Amino acid sequence: MPETTPGTTRSSAAAGDWALDPADADACERQARTLCTGVHDQVDNPEWVARARDAWEDLPLPLRRAVRRFRRHSGPHGTLVIGGLPVDRAALPATPSVPGSVQRRATVSAAMLTMVACGLGEPLAYRAEKSGALVQDVVPVPGQESFHGNAGSVPLSFHTENGFHPHPPDHVIFLCLRADHDRIAGMRVAGIRQALPLLTSAGRQALFAPEFITTPPPSFGSDAAVSEPDVKPRAVLSGAVEDPDIRMAQLVTTPLTPRATAALAEFGRACEATARTLRLIPGDLVIIDNRVTVHGRTAFHPRYDGADRWLQRTYVTTDLRRSRDHRPHDGHILAR
Repeated sequence: MPETTPGTTRSSAAAGDWALDPADADACERQARTLCTGVHDQVDNPEWVARARDAWEDLPLPLRRAVRRFRRHSGPHGTLVIGGLPVDRAALPATPSVPGSVQRRATVSAAMLTMVACGLGEPLAYRAEKSGALVQDVVPVPGQESFHGNAGSVPLSFHTENGFHPHPPDHVIFLCLRADHDRIAGMRVAGIRQALPLLTSAGRQALFAPEFITTPPPSFGSDAAVSEPDVKPRAVLSGAVEDPDIRMAQLVTTPLTPRATAALAEFGRACEATARTLRLIPGDLVIIDNRVTVHGRTAFHPRYDGADRWLQRTYVTTDLRRSRDHRPHDGHILAR
């Protein structure tokens, strides 16, 4: 666990590495509410995102300092969990239960996610996934219990987000609005900095070779594989041999050689051996460094009664410029 940031306290109830103190949480809520009023209160409106970017600068220093430090180096686990953020629990509607649910209108939770995204870099979305919304709901959907994606409730295998794409997000942020009824749903995270020492020399060598194909996940729909021309053999690990980046999704990454098959299985075992399980409560914010950390989910039992588990998710890029050829009108949505 990282050292507690000055001005914050340990959260005994939350899964958090630390929690905002009540005064700072109140300040965050006041700032978020300023983004929920006015003419431009649509989350995907560039003017609203610009307001959120400015509002980030007025959030409490402990939060901004922690996010800034995490952006520079994401630590041994590649994950930061902060408890005690405002989600306006008293005003929450029923948990959405329809496919493709997103948050288009500004709310306290959507404002918090977007402000933190602007502190890390810039929010990002993909037109083929969740209709290109910047803030997306992660909720169970009736009839999709076995879906291997954000709408399911079966175990979700380890993956980095959108590793098939030439411009995957650098970070993924989740904010818990509601926990599951039984408090058994767990977000599983495993970082390369913990897993790498468990890999054999042969396994590392194979994982650095372009002998794997990663295709779009089920959340992108059936047409994404043919519409994305950049799917090609890649390595699972890349960059510095002592601190590499990951592109991998156990469900949709296919090894192309026998040594790649063995190495991918070895990597999966290393992730299992070093994984942490986070059981989130409302107000827990999870920042995942998507470059060095895989994540998944344990199974849970939705009831579809309006009070099921509800997370909201936003993708972040630390360099919006590098994806300019994929973003019409210099917006935040990758069209291909």
